[in-house]
Amino acid sequence: MDDRGEATNMADASRKVTVVGAGNVGSNVTRRVAEKDLADEVVMIDIVEGLPQGLALDISHSAPVEGFDCRVSGTNDYANTAESDVVVITAGLPRKPGMSRMDLLEKNSEIVKGVTTSIVEHSPECVIVVVSNPLDEMTFLASVASGFPKERVMGMAGVLDSSRLRYFIAEQLDVAPRSVEAMTLGSHGDQMLALPRHATVGGRSLPDLMSEEDLQKLFTRTRDAGAEIVGYLKKGSAFYAPSSSAARMVDALLAGGDEILPTCAWTTGQYGIKDVYLGVPARLGPGGVQEIVELELTGDERAELAAAAEAIRAKCDELAAHGST
Repeated sequence: MDDRGEATNMADASRKVTVVGAGNVGSNVTRRVAEKDLADEVVMIDIVEGLPQGLALDISHSAPVEGFDCRVSGTNDYANTAESDVVVITAGLPRKPGMSRMDLLEKNSEIVKGVTTSIVEHSPECVIVVVSNPLDEMTFLASVASGFPKERVMGMAGVLDSSRLRYFIAEQLDVAPRSVEAMTLGSHGDQMLALPRHATVGGRSLPDLMSEEDLQKLFTRTRDAGAEIVGYLKKGSAFYAPSSSAARMVDALLAGGDEILPTCAWTTGQYGIKDVYLGVPARLGPGGVQEIVELELTGDERAELAAAAEAIRAKCDELAAHGST
């Protein structure tokens, strides 16, 4: 059987997704996966008794209205997540006003490590998508804890950051968000790298439509968008856009297509960077990251991307030094 035949069979087989965490992000990932019929079954698991069961039942009741067939269930037992194709980890403490993503590093490391161990026990062939913050470091931790091949563990950040940037550009230019194409790379945080030369609006180059000053303002707002939302909410953090972004990655992983999405993926020399998880364009499909795509970058852009990689590496080394891995 050729590779295309294998991919087709995988796409046609029964597909199971597990979402770890029944908070705002996790419950909305579950809902979006179900409503879009991305899988045949989606299981939401949480340590709080009754919470995932109640939310799953509520989502299920919307099936006749929304018109989806995906089975939705909630559980507190990892045995019910067995043989999942994709597992999305959203578990962890949310950000609070004044708290950076890095403030969550120590608090969430033990949570993600424990969750990953349970996932591996019951779904040893799955692909893991990490959403928990701080994203880049938690993705590295999940990779170490799982022992999986690196291509089967990735983080969701670039899809979210790119979507935020696309929206801000559309808002500034008063155009439809879908007409904007833009991508962010690097870290999910202060060292996010925007690529205006690769951005277009209705097919036109973004730098031809906006001043450098306006572009920088939009990039800064995109980088700080999560904190802006936290500041408004007072309690909790963003969940609508993060859940949409995670579901988008689930779709790419299960569909067996040929889609390139900005992904926190393990580098092996691309862009002159290796042995670190970093936000890069990646081709996703069954089995995880199939290829990291190298865009043409300027010397300054390469330097910024390398700086982001080293900052992530330093935090991962800190995790290892504290025994968190």
